[in-house]
Amino acid sequence: MKILLVSDVETPYLWDFFQPDKFNDIDLIISCGDLKVDYLSFLVTMIKAPLYYVPGNHNEKYLKSPPEGCESIDGKLVVYKGVRILGLGGSMRYNAAGNYQYTEKEMKKRIFKLKAKLWWNKGFDILVTHSPSYGYGDGKDLCHIGFKCFNDLLNKYSPKYFFHGHQHLNYGLKPRILQHGTTKIVNAFEYYIVEY
Repeated sequence: MKILLVSDVETPYLWDFFQPDKFNDIDLIISCGDLKVDYLSFLVTMIKAPLYYVPGNHNEKYLKSPPEGCESIDGKLVVYKGVRILGLGGSMRYNAAGNYQYTEKEMKKRIFKLKAKLWWNKGFDILVTHSPSYGYGDGKDLCHIGFKCFNDLLNKYSPKYFFHGHQHLNYGLKPRILQHGTTKIVNAFEYYIVEY
């Protein structure tokens, strides 16, 4: 299964200069947040594959006008072609106004609410978030620091992949791919294609 990951920045390669023949083998699109509603709707229209997304910390518009033809997996565990995908959007809380901002304790509570679903499905294969996990490609400021509870999820369930956004690769010399135990961590900044 070929998965197109997108996050944070609308790349002209996929929008202004889109070439359909380059993406006709894509089976699934996953957005890790902070992308425009129109961009996601465009991608799901042009690429004949379902699009799952989690919101980023700059996606307030998703509350009133979610991307058409796309499915939010925020706070959910979905199964697509036998692959179990867990979604948790948002970032660390850095101001009082953000709808998609959480303290470490609040994110732990969100994960706890999924406990029964995780047990029923015997874990998950892919973790999709906006924020990275603590110590794995995150930043040092409050807005960009990762969640420690994501590391707990990786340690407990050992998913094959962890896809995230939020930490722009042009912020500094950060690697796109990291490893946590048996889990491959991929920063979805702009776009990246993964073969599952």
